[in-house]
Amino acid sequence: MRLPPEDRDLSPYTGWTREHWEAVADALLTAVRPYASPAGALIDLPGPRPSRSGRRSDGLEGFARTFLPAALRVAGAGGADPHGLLAHYAAGLDAGTRTPTGERDLADGDRESWPLITDRGQAMVEAASIAFALRLTRPWLWDRLPGPVRDRVGHWLADALHRAPNDNNWWLFPLSVGGFLAEAGIAEPEARAAVRRGLEHIDRWYLGDGWYTDGRPRAFDHYNGWALHLYPVLHAHLADDRALRAEYGERLAAHLAGYAHTFGADGAPVHQGRSLTYRFAATAPLWAGALTGQTPLAPGTTRRLASGALRHFVDRGAVDDRGLLTLGWHGPDLRLVQVYSGPASPYWAGSAFLGLLLPPGHPVWTAPEGPAPAEERDTVLALPGPGWLVQSTAADGLVRLHNHGSDDQPADAVGPDDPHYARLAHSTATGPAFEGPADNHLALLTDAGPTERGRVHPLGTGPGWAASRWHPRVGGRELPGVTVTSLTLARGAEEVRAHLVTGGPDGTPVTQTGWAVAGRRTEQHAVTSVRTGQHAGAGVRADGRLASELHALSGFTAADSERVPGGTAFGPEAALPRLTGELPTDGPALFACAARLTVAEQPPALADALTLEVRPDERDPAAVVLIVRPAGAPGLWIRLAPGAVTVLPAERD
Repeated sequence: MRLPPEDRDLSPYTGWTREHWEAVADALLTAVRPYASPAGALIDLPGPRPSRSGRRSDGLEGFARTFLPAALRVAGAGGADPHGLLAHYAAGLDAGTRTPTGERDLADGDRESWPLITDRGQAMVEAASIAFALRLTRPWLWDRLPGPVRDRVGHWLADALHRAPNDNNWWLFPLSVGGFLAEAGIAEPEARAAVRRGLEHIDRWYLGDGWYTDGRPRAFDHYNGWALHLYPVLHAHLADDRALRAEYGERLAAHLAGYAHTFGADGAPVHQGRSLTYRFAATAPLWAGALTGQTPLAPGTTRRLASGALRHFVDRGAVDDRGLLTLGWHGPDLRLVQVYSGPASPYWAGSAFLGLLLPPGHPVWTAPEGPAPAEERDTVLALPGPGWLVQSTAADGLVRLHNHGSDDQPADAVGPDDPHYARLAHSTATGPAFEGPADNHLALLTDAGPTERGRVHPLGTGPGWAASRWHPRVGGRELPGVTVTSLTLARGAEEVRAHLVTGGPDGTPVTQTGWAVAGRRTEQHAVTSVRTGQHAGAGVRADGRLASELHALSGFTAADSERVPGGTAFGPEAALPRLTGELPTDGPALFACAARLTVAEQPPALADALTLEVRPDERDPAAVVLIVRPAGAPGLWIRLAPGAVTVLPAERD
């Protein structure tokens, strides 16, 4: 990929400018052209496997998901189209809608027809991208199409107004189609009704402070930004609907106030949730805030975060030697790809080019880059909506997300833990372990295997802390009568993880794992307390740089480390530290440890960063009181009771 020279005066953090965004867009769009069908209706990209919807649907996905960034590129240039992008997509619109079909595969005699839009069918998703692209380029494409082609395209899109979507962010796809069709004068009553229905459904999932759950009771992830906020705000902007723009724009601004803290100094978004192969689509809500004026971020900070994320993936192998986006994170990695994803799915990342709609003279392009929040100062930010605690350190730019509220469990069924949701913590520099021991997890070791976390019930967040309750599961069933009450404290690079386990059989083994760090090689070592001289913890380091440590504070009696088979999305070799103990025969079962993820070469001893005192609770024999005193900072008085947590300044004591 050929890129312009860096501009470190305008962009001191990334070196990238608007010209870099245009160059990346041009390179990605040029690279897919050889895989288009003869008339251009389908773009059938190579890949390790098709999606569950079949190759015809995947080909439509290739068309739709590249059409959107092409539209943003042309609309952002005021209609200038030196690469002839719109001509290719106009031909595809004509060919794809001549004889829509229910055929899933690409039959020898028909390699152009689009699939029909059906109930909960993938074509509904792609229709939304096509509708937005047509809306963006209307003067240069739609208005110039022959009448019969417009009729066929409108008829194909209109099916989305009458089909049932999945009960999550999919309600926004008929909304997006309806917004365009209403403006184009096609099926106007039905189109406007689809817009209303979409907004009504997502309103049910809005929890305040800028956070939606994605259909399921506790499903929080990047879909907040690249769908649930983006689609309503973009619709309101294109419709010039001031009331909608104000309502949904205020939600977006509230979201961005916390979301901006989830990008690392290296540009990486937090590695959490599903569809992570969309990668730099995580920047779309940043651009949407700038486009509508609904953002708390300075223009230079918006560009710094967005350019940092785009460059992060371009520099780390997200684009292969053919110029194609791969299914994975940095490079290809099918372990984090869902069954609905096919070879063209990563091009949802195209929504990241939304910033090109802002003219070259806009402050978001002309202001000098400002630092990302993770670079300015050490921060611990509580996000009550999703039940998260976001911890970042300026010295290394790492961002850690402590999860006490997201699990992606369905409301009416039992699902296995998803590694990208259920962990106690996620970060910008680590990914979950898919094999071997679960990372960042407390487990009871039963005869049927280690327990999973299951549903997460948030117990609250506050300055420097977050807590939750959960009932350990094995084989989809909760252990009878067992409750774990968990608390995370964070300050600087250090964490305290405390768990009160009630109702478990005496003598049951318990394990706590830490961050799984990955690279080309890993090293494992014991952690020694300077104060006691005891080997009371374990640590691992990847490539001599990123380090993960755990140190026992209460309840754990041994420490070791273990390699993660197959590594993680961040490297082929990975390892994690682990503590072990067992449920006591009497008294509350408290398990507490200190943890750290850092790139510091010689950080201070973890056990010496704080002191922990454990006391019985005089009012409740099932509860415990903790006095935590971080070095050089005010202490905390904490009461852990089954399903309840209280955190107060230590002066109470």
